[in-house]
Amino acid sequence: MAFALNASCYPSSFQSSLLPRRMAAAVMIPRRRNVLPVIRAVAVAPPAPAPAKPAAVRSRPVSVTMAKLMAKGKTALIPYITAGDPDLATTAEALHLLDACGADVIELGVPCSDPYVDGPIIQASSARALAGGATMDGVLAMLKEVTPELSCPVVLFSYYRPILCRGLAEIKEAGVHGLIVPDLPYVAAHALWSEAKKNNLELVLLTTPAIPEERMKGITKASEGFIYLVSVNGVTGPRENVNLRVESLIQEIKKVTDKPVAVGFGISKPEHVKQIAGWGADGVIIGSAMVRQLGEAASPREGLKRLEAYARSMKNALP
Repeated sequence: MAFALNASCYPSSFQSSLLPRRMAAAVMIPRRRNVLPVIRAVAVAPPAPAPAKPAAVRSRPVSVTMAKLMAKGKTALIPYITAGDPDLATTAEALHLLDACGADVIELGVPCSDPYVDGPIIQASSARALAGGATMDGVLAMLKEVTPELSCPVVLFSYYRPILCRGLAEIKEAGVHGLIVPDLPYVAAHALWSEAKKNNLELVLLTTPAIPEERMKGITKASEGFIYLVSVNGVTGPRENVNLRVESLIQEIKKVTDKPVAVGFGISKPEHVKQIAGWGADGVIIGSAMVRQLGEAASPREGLKRLEAYARSMKNALP
């Protein structure tokens, strides 16, 4: 059953979004009876096409991971995929594969019936995942099985409603290290930030080219793990070129903080990755182009092969 988020239930300050979009979002409420089938599906899934990293290596907090890379002068590869697209067993394999391909942090999207910050590619991936029965309970159950085997941290990208319904303790228990909540306005972020701290979760905040300088400074101060610099005023999706203003935005942020800055939205080519890294970004987030590798494939196995090849090409483009 789908429920609509009623903005009138929240303070008026909560109704102004960080991104220039409406706050109300319909999402799928998780059903617990789906958990056991999901766990069985993951358990019987065929081996991932790429070997996992050594079991002795375990993931560190996002901030620690980013700091170690910065100390080495390296730029983080942060791929995004949608959980449950086309099914959670494939997602489990994809997480292992991206880890083995050199992902430094993985951003995992919780499917939503109204992913209004996202463009057509991720919207379609959410629709496929929901049609396949993906729920927040199922996503967390899968992560609880997979995250102990990963060497890189997982950041959960989710609209606010599923987080409100589920609670941060269960999210942390699933092995998640950080949260990105795109429809959480900065003025209303403090309560979730406090709860995240209690549960040892890092809340990553977004800043955009349209955000005033003073607000940007507040966001950089509060954001944990890294600062998510949205490269465009708009939704996710591949662009032909990177917004040239990103270079100056990176430098503006670095004048007021020493926290890592990762750039996302619109990045799809190795030359984009090289360009952004050359501008001084500490991380490059690749979403729609990663999701497309799975979504346009004739089968999950072909999708995983395409994902592996694409992820390696983007990793090789980084310094």
